[in-house]
Amino acid sequence: MSGIIADNSGRHTGLVKASSGGGGVWNLIQTLTSDGSDATLTFDSNIDSTYDEYVFKFISIHPQTDDKNFQVNFRDGSTAYDATKTTTYFHATHDEGDSATSLAYIAGHDLAQSTGAQILSEGISSDADHGSSGALWLFSPSSTTYVKHFICRSNGTRHSDISSDVHVAGYCNVTAAIDGVQFSMSSGEIQGGSISLYGIT
Repeated sequence: MSGIIADNSGRHTGLVKASSGGGGVWNLIQTLTSDGSDATLTFDSNIDSTYDEYVFKFISIHPQTDDKNFQVNFRDGSTAYDATKTTTYFHATHDEGDSATSLAYIAGHDLAQSTGAQILSEGISSDADHGSSGALWLFSPSSTTYVKHFICRSNGTRHSDISSDVHVAGYCNVTAAIDGVQFSMSSGEIQGGSISLYGIT
């Protein structure tokens, strides 16, 4: 049975017990919450060899202005968030009026040996009740032998009142360790929402 793990005094420990079917223990490391004026939400520490799997849960991410993409980039030992990446991207969409649907690979949103940011959720609306939520998994970021794989699943409310279910996967094509992860909008600020970093035991 899944549930929150507490210590002997009943206090929440930050650990979440997985269901009996497996999946490990989710160890909460850090949560960043936008104060409404953040150009980026950046995890510049705590990504190391402690865990082989890290998960970033982003909740109700909201852009400053309409029709912006939520995106991610990775640091590979320098000060810049520009690790070389190769990725793939597809989405399923459905509008509120039940008049337009799609299931498509979007070549313009994938990367081929690029240092640019990877889109995780597209065309997000700035309406007060809109945003994007999802999770990004990063595997063995401290390996200095293999490339670093990542996958992401998100759902966002697009500016044209469309639900967009996005699937992203790829790898940082570097043998240097990935030691930082930075989230941003394609332009403007992150006006709301939070991102929590977990290490999976």
